[in-house]
Amino acid sequence: MRSFEAHALAALALFSSVAGGAGCKRDAPRPAGGAPPATSSAVAPSASAGSMDAGAAADAGAAPDAASGDSGAEASATLGSREGCPDGMLRVEGEYCPAVIQECLEEHPEYLARKGDPTVSERCLKYKEPTRCVSKERTHLAFCMDLHEYPNRVGELPWVLVSFTQARERCKAEGKRLCTEDEFNFACEGPDMRPYATGFVREPEACNLDKPYVFPDHSRRMLWYESCQKNERCAAELKRLDQRLPIGARDTCVSWAGLIDLNGNVNEWVDLPGKEYPNRSGLKGGWWGPVRSRCRPTVTFHKENDYGYEAGFRCCKDVSSNGDAAAPGEARDAADGGAPGRPGPAVAPGSSEAGARE
Repeated sequence: MRSFEAHALAALALFSSVAGGAGCKRDAPRPAGGAPPATSSAVAPSASAGSMDAGAAADAGAAPDAASGDSGAEASATLGSREGCPDGMLRVEGEYCPAVIQECLEEHPEYLARKGDPTVSERCLKYKEPTRCVSKERTHLAFCMDLHEYPNRVGELPWVLVSFTQARERCKAEGKRLCTEDEFNFACEGPDMRPYATGFVREPEACNLDKPYVFPDHSRRMLWYESCQKNERCAAELKRLDQRLPIGARDTCVSWAGLIDLNGNVNEWVDLPGKEYPNRSGLKGGWWGPVRSRCRPTVTFHKENDYGYEAGFRCCKDVSSNGDAAAPGEARDAADGGAPGRPGPAVAPGSSEAGARE
């Protein structure tokens, strides 16, 4: 097992070659024949879009041509720095565009063959470069993020069957907090606003995504992750469904900031600032199945106590001016009063409960 430093350096070294290439209810995937390239456009505002990517350009407060997409020339960013962050985290800093237009040049053949089928997820194979920022101004972000999905330990499987509430508590126990929706967006896409962590082209070879869908057994509820592993029936069902890769199994799904597996592998809970209980929870990044698995989409209809066999998380932390990392999420938790409630349903992709889950 490599040290964090060696692992992070390897990921950053591979990024230069990876970045150059670049939810839905789910039925069993069916092979579909080839189809000609299709063009579609979407505006992805920072406000959560539920199961959709799009909003209106006018909502962003600017006309579509108000800003160019060649953000690298005008927006500074910090790549792979650990300054002010504890071990196992990387600093992410730069100018974030809250609303963007991303134009798909080539849709997945299955989506084209079954367009309009609510059980088939939209998947874009290639996007037009560059992405266009349609916000009047960018927002400066600086924060620390875990290199990997929780528990952020190389060789272990990322946790799933975790609710938003549990994820918050796990991060808090480490002196961290859940990442916000905007933080996840920026850590994944960077100042160039790439649709995928690896660039403008969908790369199932680089990230753990587009695996065949396996129908879950809805006759009995699955248990929370730690309890599931101790229960013979639940552990067997998770093993049947599971297509996670261990943390650090591949260093190819790397974002511009050196963070690993922000797309695919497992869905990740994020905090939606400004929302109230039980609607502060969002899922981002996609998972191993045939779903969108991009940077911008956020699934918002799963409540804070819901959990599913593909739902995990990673933690973030604020960076203070003296170089130490602070965790204001603790004060926010106290103000919220927690409101843990009862565990929600063990929702799973493809079920009627899952709806448009990434």
